[in-house]
Amino acid sequence: MSTTTQRTFTDEVLSDAMAAILRAKTPAERLAISFGMWAFARQLIQRTSRASHPEWTDAELDRHVARRMSHGAV
Repeated sequence: MSTTTQRTFTDEVLSDAMAAILRAKTPAERLAISFGMWAFARQLIQRTSRASHPEWTDAELDRHVARRMSHGAV
């Protein structure tokens, strides 16, 4: 019987090489990278939610995306 280890997002570790690359960036460059990742995540949630719920209005979709992005704080 084989055992399977289920990995979670928290198992991921930044490699030393990637950490060095990020350290070499300016704060503005790191902020731009972070914003790009945030925008991608928002777009992904929006598109998958729209595909799952085509009946939602734009306002309903925006509220849903905001709730997902804020982990329910909105």
